[in-house]
Amino acid sequence: MNIIITGSIGNIGKPLTQELVQKGHSVTVISSKAERQTAIEALGAKAAIGTMQDTDFLSETFKGADIVYLMEAWEGIGSIFDKDVDFVAGFNRIGNNYKKAVEQSGVKRIVHLSSIGAHTNIGNGSLFLHNAVENILKQLPNDVSIKFMRPVGFYTNIFRYMQTIKTEGAIIQNYGGDQKEPWVSPLDIAATIAEEMEKPFDGRAVHYIASDEVSPNEVAKIIGEAIGKPDLKWLVIPGEQILKGMLTAGVNEWIANGFVEMQASQGSGSLYEDYYRNKPTLGKVKMVDFAKEFALVYNKSN
Repeated sequence: MNIIITGSIGNIGKPLTQELVQKGHSVTVISSKAERQTAIEALGAKAAIGTMQDTDFLSETFKGADIVYLMEAWEGIGSIFDKDVDFVAGFNRIGNNYKKAVEQSGVKRIVHLSSIGAHTNIGNGSLFLHNAVENILKQLPNDVSIKFMRPVGFYTNIFRYMQTIKTEGAIIQNYGGDQKEPWVSPLDIAATIAEEMEKPFDGRAVHYIASDEVSPNEVAKIIGEAIGKPDLKWLVIPGEQILKGMLTAGVNEWIANGFVEMQASQGSGSLYEDYYRNKPTLGKVKMVDFAKEFALVYNKSN
């Protein structure tokens, strides 16, 4: 098949491109950075250099594709440390650009990288933006089939905790405890998407993607053992304290508020209600596997 990948070759795009090329598909990767062209071509794919903001470029690149993989990159909209970035407008603009490009190009099969939390537009913090983009894409004509892929929280998000692990000897968030929650490896996301691309498309479908289910306290135990800190704890502090720390660090106010609300929904379990109603088969990469990767990075940074 002729497959177009948006979002360049990041944590998901790279292994997805590798797997699709290995399976014999013709893959074109869209990247906004011309310097990525060599790396894209080294994977056996073609590079298309342009942005998600350029609808004409997207339409032209999508033409003739059997499947287009769509994703929205936060960094493509702006830095979370830029107080003037309007992420709501940015996501909506990209969603509408994608919709227009799909219509103009005539593509009939779409795989959209959405997110946990996309089932609702309330109570899930900044994740409601994925709900907004899903709803924009649902406005496409009925003969356009869409698979909405909703991965849960990425293992790689745990790298954000590295600083407090070093300075405080703890992971510090506004929720915690022994209630299990799902986590996912980008490798399992890529594998699942590649698999779904080769299956039949029919109308609109939602697929959750997860690799493991572990509680915050178990995360601390697994990561702690991997880095030689068996006493590592997951500490819970008030959301107001987290918010104050983020704002002091210069994080965009909308992003900071959204993060705190999202974590509150993780703690209450409301974020995962639809996930558990439509629970997927868990992937291959477990938290203990990721912990080894975390330990390598952690030890190098010491």
